[in-house]
Amino acid sequence: MRTMIRLGQPLLLAVALAASLPAMAQQARRVAPEQLGNDWILLNRDVSVDVPNSGVNIYKPSCIAVTYSIGSDGVPFDVKVAKMEPPSDLGKAAVSAVSNFRYGPSLTNKTEQPVSTYYIVPFNSSDDPAQRAQLMAPCKLPGYGQS
Repeated sequence: MRTMIRLGQPLLLAVALAASLPAMAQQARRVAPEQLGNDWILLNRDVSVDVPNSGVNIYKPSCIAVTYSIGSDGVPFDVKVAKMEPPSDLGKAAVSAVSNFRYGPSLTNKTEQPVSTYYIVPFNSSDDPAQRAQLMAPCKLPGYGQS
């Protein structure tokens, strides 16, 4: 009986580790948006987005920070609105835009490692880079380190 317990404990540990591997594989490291190009390159430049015709603050300049992970296939998953300034009815539009992104691995990401990041979707923003940066600043998210 004592030998059986010793053999059973490592076996139980191995089974527990094997069961947790898929969850550990989904743990992507967090990458700041400006560092994303070190891992993944956005392939599409245009995405179709359904924007509502009416709603709260949909014609006001705004930004929406959308968090997501990029899977080993280059497709975003776990796409969520993390921050919106000012609050509006454009969250679904921002999520649909990011959900339609498609990525290819960079030359330094040959193993196609998943990462987590975020994207700030601007709505009704100026073409002036300084004004655009000012509009998007409130939607920057902490906790996304440099890769």
